Amino acid sequence: MTDTTAPRRLPRARHEHILRELELRGSVRAAAVAEQLGVTEVTIRRDIIDLEKAGRLARVHGGAISLAAAPRPQPARSLAGLVLPTSTGSHYPDFVRGAEAASPALRARVVLASSHYRGAAERKHVERLIELGVEGLMIAPTLRDQTVDDIAASLQDVTVPVVLVERRLDDSTRLAQYDWIRTDHARGAMLAVEHLARLGHASVGLALLDRTPTAPSIREGHARAVEHLRLAPAPLQPLPKDEGEPDLADAALEAFLDDCLANGTRAVLVHTDYHASRLVEIAVDRGVRVPEDLAIVAYDDENAELAIVPLTAVSPPGRELGRLALQTLFERVRSDDPAAIPPRHVQLVPRLTIRRSCGAPATVSRSA
Repeated sequence: MTDTTAPRRLPRARHEHILRELELRGSVRAAAVAEQLGVTEVTIRRDIIDLEKAGRLARVHGGAISLAAAPRPQPARSLAGLVLPTSTGSHYPDFVRGAEAASPALRARVVLASSHYRGAAERKHVERLIELGVEGLMIAPTLRDQTVDDIAASLQDVTVPVVLVERRLDDSTRLAQYDWIRTDHARGAMLAVEHLARLGHASVGLALLDRTPTAPSIREGHARAVEHLRLAPAPLQPLPKDEGEPDLADAALEAFLDDCLANGTRAVLVHTDYHASRLVEIAVDRGVRVPEDLAIVAYDDENAELAIVPLTAVSPPGRELGRLALQTLFERVRSDDPAAIPPRHVQLVPRLTIRRSCGAPATVSRSA
């Protein structure tokens, strides 16, 4: 635990400490140095970045190593463009980290752009990245203000390989020529429902954030599992995007809880983990115990562990998606005959991380 009573260290003193540890040990861990100096790990990571820029050490995952121990870096020889609707929320930060982690082995550098869910911005970023000289593009196209036909039309003149990520595009034959890398969200929802059924629940309610690309797949997976397991009908509650009005989502969650209690449903799947966390708080405020009176599984695992009752959660494989998307892209970029490689449509199955909110003993993450 960090000692909050420790005297504050000036940057220069912290830098000297880090360099002294490197001289003695050859490597340091940011967490260990933060503990030693009584500062946050974020502060030490920033110090390491500053020292790397000054040519005093080599940064590695979790800390740093001395220059004498560092392999000589190879210059990046390729640029890869990454266009996302947003780089925050859900698993997109993990996707970015996965792509970045895969880039050194591919001698590549990832350039990130965000469309903010606007098709015009997305098209502009694609043009700009191509002008910049990217050799390939990874795109999670926004579906908010454009159709799949619009997307296909905007990509038809793109001359570099494209990998489409985290989108269901099965209805479009025009987009089938591209590589797709995505999460099997329907399977993730099935995994959650099947888990709750194994715990003895005869019905599983569903509350999901509507108007998102993920929602239809979660709805489909929930319905398939309910039918396959012959579960009783249960409440299904669309949740609005609060967009500055959180009371709207809370009201929908209140109604969902009322319906579940009236229906006799004592297990629910909630998309997202933020909304699942709010449902826990609403339930507790009303004297409904989690998981004794209501078992909850969250879909998404960004902050699920931090809920007042740690949430069992479906964890999309964002980091692995990013790694696989970049590798798929550069296999095509560096092929002598890219057209000879058949389009790859790959789905990765999420994991289920068991915590307290479902009533089962906590276990490590597992997949279907």
